[in-house]
Amino acid sequence: MRYIHLAIIIILASLLVVFSVQNFREVTVGLFGMSATVPLSLLVVLVFILGMFAGGTIRSFIRTLVRGAKKKG
Repeated sequence: MRYIHLAIIIILASLLVVFSVQNFREVTVGLFGMSATVPLSLLVVLVFILGMFAGGTIRSFIRTLVRGAKKKG
């Protein structure tokens, strides 16, 4: 099972490297009057990490609500 996990990690890392190399052109992102020029691959990775953080926070919040409801009920 350990070798399967290692193979999946190697495949995903390889895909990430290929994606980064193929999408290295720069894009401009604007928010609240500010703008930044960053490589597209970096922007995608940052948005992915932000999504993981937001999803984990929402999941934790819902889990807390469910546990509180079970204690009261």
